[in-house]
Amino acid sequence: MLDYPSKEAVEKLRAGGTVLTEDLNQNISLFKSMFKNIGTFVVREFSNKNDARFKFCIFYIDGMVNSETINENIIKPLMHSKIQPDSQNLLDMLANQIILINHVQKSGDIQQITESLNFGDTILFVEGEKDALILETKSFTLRSLSEPSAEQILSGPREGFNESLLVNLSLLRRRIKDKDLKMEYHSFGTRTHTRACICYVEGIADPNILEELHKRLQNVNIDGIIDTNYLREIIKDKIFTPFRTVGVSERPDVVAAKLLEGRIAILIEGSPVAITLPYLFVESFQSNEDYYLNFIYASFERFIRILSFFLTIITPGLYICAVGYHHDLIPFELFLSFTAQRSSVPLPASIEAFLLLIVFEIIKEAGIRMPSNMGQALSIVGALVIGQAAVEARLVAAPVIIVVSLTAITNLLIPKLRTPAIVFRYFLLLISSVMGYFGFIVGLSLILVHLLSLRSFGIPYLTPIDRFSLKPQDFKDVLFRVPWCKMKQRPAMAVDKMRQKEQGGGKN
Repeated sequence: MLDYPSKEAVEKLRAGGTVLTEDLNQNISLFKSMFKNIGTFVVREFSNKNDARFKFCIFYIDGMVNSETINENIIKPLMHSKIQPDSQNLLDMLANQIILINHVQKSGDIQQITESLNFGDTILFVEGEKDALILETKSFTLRSLSEPSAEQILSGPREGFNESLLVNLSLLRRRIKDKDLKMEYHSFGTRTHTRACICYVEGIADPNILEELHKRLQNVNIDGIIDTNYLREIIKDKIFTPFRTVGVSERPDVVAAKLLEGRIAILIEGSPVAITLPYLFVESFQSNEDYYLNFIYASFERFIRILSFFLTIITPGLYICAVGYHHDLIPFELFLSFTAQRSSVPLPASIEAFLLLIVFEIIKEAGIRMPSNMGQALSIVGALVIGQAAVEARLVAAPVIIVVSLTAITNLLIPKLRTPAIVFRYFLLLISSVMGYFGFIVGLSLILVHLLSLRSFGIPYLTPIDRFSLKPQDFKDVLFRVPWCKMKQRPAMAVDKMRQKEQGGGKN
């Protein structure tokens, strides 16, 4: 990472009277001292061959610029063109008539020049001019656009964001060709000066939410922003919660759809992950594929995800309640089977469940961290071998293996709720082991209270589930998805509520 002068350092230079001058050598010495011990900083001095009085110097960072553009469109025209010595405004004349660059900006601000230099631009100084020209010559080696591995689908667009902010913005602009799609640039990090862009559709996004976002971004005071998660943790409403209150996605089609529903997106240079806000609880069960497939199948799949979330957090706790405290919850024949299985097991059922859940997390983490050609085999073989060996050695009972397996499988269906599922699964298991079914109900109540207390940029987290007085239209994309012809309105957070005209759609 480049270590260029911070804003405080530049202010100190200004306070000491260090500014750009008309002396080319002084300007060169100033920037050489500022970029001392940076091997990629290149200084190139040259003059016009027709009139040696016109002396030039360019600065750029090697590896971040297009060398061919610099040679052919900057150095060559400046060296070979005939420049009139009586030009009243030399820099404007060079920018408009000599230099062959699509974007040229004149500046005398040291901070702006250093930031542009480290973003891949080339800086041109001219003898006798105290201002400089910022020439756009950016050129980076970028990863090709591919489908995000964490958001793969069976049907729909295959493009995903990469690490270039400009490329990501172009992917959004290609999908929303509307003049009301606004993009506001910001910079974060006193050291990294990471560029970010706030995207929203004017007239649909709530101005109050946008104002609240700007307030929180103004309070960002950190030396570096490397990934979107840095910013997410700073601007989220409540820090100590396992639930997402700020959404993320690597897919431009998902971000574009959320923008059209009144949400706001933030994209950051160097990260393929976009932030979307506000983020609601129901979005954790929604998949972009739901809108590319038949609504009946999509609704069924969404119901399976919702069911999986509850099963993955309550199954271990319910098992402990039934086996350890409330035997009458189990049919008598099943209870006899459980008793026979547990008769030779030395450990209590709660400890069995804790140990097996931890072992499963270890195997899953090992499978993720291992090379891709070995991770899947390790996860499957490890789970089968360890589970079968533990039952045969009578360390655990077979019913616990079934409970943990069901918990693990259902957890895989809700990747957006992986962290809350783990936290509340152990919480319910612990409180059920101590207090039985009463503790289990208390635990569920505490989880519900926590969900009701959450906000995402002023919007209740459980919207619209917690508002039974709302119109039925608000529930047409929550527990199930109705056909597009019936979703005539946007979510309640949007300013412009109408998504399509009333006469649109087919027969019921």
